[in-house]
Amino acid sequence: MKARRLVWLGLSFVFAAAIIVAWQLISNFGLVSPIFLPPPSRAWNALVFNIERGSLLPYVLLTLQHMFYGWLIASFLGVAIGSLIGVSPAVRAYLAPMLEFFRPLPASALFPIAIAIFGLTENMLLVVIGFGALWPTLLATVNGFATVKPRLEEVSRLLGMSRRKFIFSVALPNAMPEALAGMRLSLTIALILSVTGEILSGSDGLGRWVMLQARGFRTPDLFAGVLLFGVIGYLSAQIVTYLERRLLRWRATP
Repeated sequence: MKARRLVWLGLSFVFAAAIIVAWQLISNFGLVSPIFLPPPSRAWNALVFNIERGSLLPYVLLTLQHMFYGWLIASFLGVAIGSLIGVSPAVRAYLAPMLEFFRPLPASALFPIAIAIFGLTENMLLVVIGFGALWPTLLATVNGFATVKPRLEEVSRLLGMSRRKFIFSVALPNAMPEALAGMRLSLTIALILSVTGEILSGSDGLGRWVMLQARGFRTPDLFAGVLLFGVIGYLSAQIVTYLERRLLRWRATP
């Protein structure tokens, strides 16, 4: 299993290297003007320069703050509401049409409404991020409760467990693998909405910084910001995956 994981990791690095080589070849042969597509070396140098100068760190921290708080709100509400819905088959069946209606609704379309209600504030940004990141966690939690075997509920009744104890001791732990998978997906959505919200609302953050570089045709800085988005997304996903493995160690087979 470990060897297979190393093979896939190696293939991922090979694929990333192939993209960088193709990018460099396109720049070398002038297939795209360097005004619009600088070589990767210039993007990397711009990233290093801005990090060393300290101009990027405040923007990165603000974007991480927006992403984390929005994701935290979405995770808490998603697990809480998902548990209330998922614990009852009747409630799941009754609310299923409404959940399916809101699930595909693009959260970015809510920015005009949120701006009209909350104005160009941090609260507006957090509301939209929380709404968009809510659904993967909520639906995954509902699905996790739906997969709890009826036999477990029967055994809990025979043991004299109360409904509340059954939910927190049996149903919720069994639903947590699904909920954590939804939370991992929600974190990606929170990052996307943080960047989009900073661009649309003009809130300080890495998204606004990248937009300013694009307006000034500073493409090396622009691509440096895009590379930083990828690094943030990758590292945040790895952190959640690590926490998921730690929290779900009880599922590991001996």
